[in-house]
Amino acid sequence: MANLNTVVTWVDARERLPRDGTPVAAAITGRYPADSANESGRVLGEEFWLVRPMYFTTRHWSEEDGAEHRDCFVDSDGVVRLPYGQDSDKTVTHWAELPTLPGGTTHLVLGEGVPSALQNAWGAPSAR
Repeated sequence: MANLNTVVTWVDARERLPRDGTPVAAAITGRYPADSANESGRVLGEEFWLVRPMYFTTRHWSEEDGAEHRDCFVDSDGVVRLPYGQDSDKTVTHWAELPTLPGGTTHLVLGEGVPSALQNAWGAPSAR
């Protein structure tokens, strides 16, 4: 079997941002449920910090509210998150480039190259 270990280098989103269009692993923080406060204004719910796949963009038009966002991270549901420290409840604290595909040096294989890439990652003869 191919070596499937990888090293992740986390970057503080307050210090540096990815290139436009880059898919990343984003460490996000917030509170769930997001709109949880009681009558006295005491915040309820639970804080979280977790990793989600996202992409970074320098300009994004939100389908949710039509607003333009700059230098933001967007998840597969279209939720926009800003780098930590900006005026938002939805933030990214750190980001990392996604690892390469197992057993390879690329992030993407298309078409006829897929069976041999899988075979290489599994270390077994192709059934085709």
